[in-house]
Amino acid sequence: MSAALQAKYDTVGNFSADFEHTYAGGVLRTSVVERGTVQIKKPGMMRWRYTWPEEKLFVSDGVSLYSYIPADRQVIVGTVPAGDSVSTPALFLAGRGRLAQDFDIAYDDGGDTPADRWSLGLTPVRADTDYDRLRLEVDRASLSFMQLRATDFQGAVSTFTFSNLKENEQMPDALFAFEIPAGADVITEDGFGR
Repeated sequence: MSAALQAKYDTVGNFSADFEHTYAGGVLRTSVVERGTVQIKKPGMMRWRYTWPEEKLFVSDGVSLYSYIPADRQVIVGTVPAGDSVSTPALFLAGRGRLAQDFDIAYDDGGDTPADRWSLGLTPVRADTDYDRLRLEVDRASLSFMQLRATDFQGAVSTFTFSNLKENEQMPDALFAFEIPAGADVITEDGFGR
């Protein structure tokens, strides 16, 4: 299965989708549901636009990552890890890494996988990730990603469920350019994730 999934993944140069992001657990035992749209183009370019309940924008041009929350008028600029590092689940979606090389893989339906999907548990083989485990649900017919669930080291679970998925459509690089809004405070980080 991992070879078939990697072969499918290698043919997808970009994709866009609507998403629902749920977060549960962690140290504060909070629960949050957010929605938005995502565009991802390999290698490493991403645009996550949260539209509900609060506007947020996360953009990566493959080199830098920009995080912007309009209500805060603040942009955080970080550096995307170099090489094939899959230190965050988003980098995995953006074309970093190889399934069989970077993860120990096992079937994992968790008892709640829909009948038209396969579910795989992905445990990173490297220790430099900001998650303990990923669970990937793919459509049985197309092998398209339908859901990605990340569990961190404190037991918090972050789940991205995708709908209206479109693969390999026109997606200009300009979509992944971020212009810092006038008047926004800028904070620079040395990296993101760990």
